[in-house]
Amino acid sequence: MSQAKFGKIDQIGIIVDDIDKALESWMKRLGMGPWMLFRGAAVTGHCRGEATRVTFDVAMGYQGDTQIELMQITSDSPSPYRDSAGNLLFGMHHIAWVVPDLGQAMKTAEAEGLKLVFHAGNEGTQVAYFEMPDQPGMMYEFIESPATRELMDAGIIATRNWDGSNPITEIDMTGA
Repeated sequence: MSQAKFGKIDQIGIIVDDIDKALESWMKRLGMGPWMLFRGAAVTGHCRGEATRVTFDVAMGYQGDTQIELMQITSDSPSPYRDSAGNLLFGMHHIAWVVPDLGQAMKTAEAEGLKLVFHAGNEGTQVAYFEMPDQPGMMYEFIESPATRELMDAGIIATRNWDGSNPITEIDMTGA
């Protein structure tokens, strides 16, 4: 029996400097697709106690049942995507779980010694990022969002049946 406190990992998050080039590379070199690309996504919350609003473009593809999230951060605001000097943290950034109750997941994470870094959201999604003090450089994200769970389930099926056509579905979130 698994001892994983939050179940299977749902997502691996990677910060990229150019989402379009990253998508091209992941499709060409790794054969991954199809992708959902959201331009102009935003969350509002607190990072290390400071109020913030973070904007980003995000693409989601799948390897088996795991979502690969590519993120290009488009704001300079404080976020878990930047170091203490404000520089973006490129490369693998976090692993994540979609949870039914973010508050309970946060309590469990804190009870296990993880430290809250970022708590934010928008109309449809709430997220919390944690770090382990003894393992710097890696974040652990918890996501509460029925829409995200549905999007993931649909993306997993789409990937299994993908014939290489229509590699990117783009959605503009700037008006949302």
